[in-house]
Amino acid sequence: MKYSGARILIESLIEQKVDTIFGYPGGAVLHIYDELYKQKDRIRHILVSHEQHAAHAADGYARSSGRVGVCLATSGPGATNLVTGIATAYVDSVPIVAITGNVSVPLLGKDSFQEVDITGVTMPIVKHNWIVEDVRDLAEIIREAFIVAKSGRPGPVLIDIPKDISSSLCEYVSIAGNADGSAANGSAKRLLERNKRETFTEADIERAAALIKNSKRPMLFAGGGVILSGASAEVKKIAEQLNAPVALSLMGMGAFPHDHPLCTGLIGMHGTTASNKAVQKSDLLIAIGARFSDRVTSSVERFARNAKIIHIDIDPAEINKNIFADAFIVGDIKIVLNRLIKKIPAKMPTEWNGEISKWKAEIPKDHHRKASGLHAALQPRFIIQETAKALRNDAIVVTDVGQHQIWTAQFYPFNAPRSFLTSGGMGTMGYGMGAALGAKIANPAKPVVLFSGDGCFRMNCAEMATLVKETLPVLIVIFNNSALGMLRQWQKFFYDAHYSESDLDNRSPDFVKLADAYGISGFRVTNEKEFLDALAKAIKITALGKPALIEMVINKDERVVPMVPGGKPVDEQIM
Repeated sequence: MKYSGARILIESLIEQKVDTIFGYPGGAVLHIYDELYKQKDRIRHILVSHEQHAAHAADGYARSSGRVGVCLATSGPGATNLVTGIATAYVDSVPIVAITGNVSVPLLGKDSFQEVDITGVTMPIVKHNWIVEDVRDLAEIIREAFIVAKSGRPGPVLIDIPKDISSSLCEYVSIAGNADGSAANGSAKRLLERNKRETFTEADIERAAALIKNSKRPMLFAGGGVILSGASAEVKKIAEQLNAPVALSLMGMGAFPHDHPLCTGLIGMHGTTASNKAVQKSDLLIAIGARFSDRVTSSVERFARNAKIIHIDIDPAEINKNIFADAFIVGDIKIVLNRLIKKIPAKMPTEWNGEISKWKAEIPKDHHRKASGLHAALQPRFIIQETAKALRNDAIVVTDVGQHQIWTAQFYPFNAPRSFLTSGGMGTMGYGMGAALGAKIANPAKPVVLFSGDGCFRMNCAEMATLVKETLPVLIVIFNNSALGMLRQWQKFFYDAHYSESDLDNRSPDFVKLADAYGISGFRVTNEKEFLDALAKAIKITALGKPALIEMVINKDERVVPMVPGGKPVDEQIM
């Protein structure tokens, strides 16, 4: 049967089990939007307020569900507005398919109205991209795009579709219509076959096992790759076999239960005393699905200085990139760990001798502060822990970027994978609202809470319109310290308290009035009693299917501690 390119696109997305697209229309994608109108009973479109948040919503959808997220924008500025969201997904290994429109094929390269070389622009921040110049290639390109996005180390891809391609007709054959019933053909089929190949050898496993057997102070460092591969159970098993402490990267929060005795929490610049001291005392560090970013290692030369290192990752490009590995295994983490578990003793004695428990008790004075009564000023730890108590255990927690992001990683009791969504490697302010609405659409039965700062929220508050239009009951919790808090903290510690453009006094809107303008119930609180009252009311509102907002006025000199100054060893912390 002959279909237009726009219809082939929609049919191919449905073929890939896509149920939701996040986007914003424009001239170059009108054929596609006309087809979306015709097929609205088969596929849902979410109209965002800005294309950047379409990409973040696809990202939040993907991170929280494990499926591929899809976003759509027009040519020119619509396409370039996706770029920050695509880069955010790329650095954090999130599988999204970004679809852009472009001018017709004869007009490409002629500086036509709203033309931009989006494949050239995005080349460094996608796994692969395509510009479709023949409608007969469209279906196979879409199939290939989904395979590339979710296979190996996941990540974003982009498909650029000129306007005349979306209107051109050609024969379309669905997966069900293929003679062999395969999910792909041509290059897509070859990709599937390549991705089934094992990428490590028995010798790789034996080398790692030998290092483990000879260790006295083994330690695990789990990153986001553990979550992406679904290997949390295997990490728990090997940790218990080795009686080894487990530290987590920001992207690894939830990969190992927060309340497990072996969990030492966050590692690196804002890591716990336990994680940072243990890595320096360990004689073997097993890094699993982590990339040794500078926020983890600080001084590379003095990181894990007494330890042999085993690095397990699906991406060979990460091996020996930042830290030299004494042994490495390149492959799917779940498969690798299952093979490795069989090669090591069921129980290994260690020489940690209770040190981990002692270090876990060492927390900054700021964390010890206790309220002098329910009218006490608000503190981040209280806010986050009380929110966690009030929500169900299956809640999905989303943050923007800054102090509130790290407080959330430090204080929220994450016990499950895909429960913490944040921009790790890119550090994208404004990420949170789009990601939260994407997560809620992917997980309608789970509570979703967004922790944001007043600086970040100014970048994405327009998406409150999307929450209301789509009746998405997201709980928004804003830490309002009238400052760009993390920048202010750095300026205080390292720039002689020169608060250059980090104070937001009299610059932020009244967030409660702003929420009301969008039809969202809002509460401003200044002390613990007011917060608990507002939290109870807000949760009742979300239970009725509506979003709610709590603005918390906190001291602008609240700090994120511990903190490792740049270039110092990770165990030299500001407490």
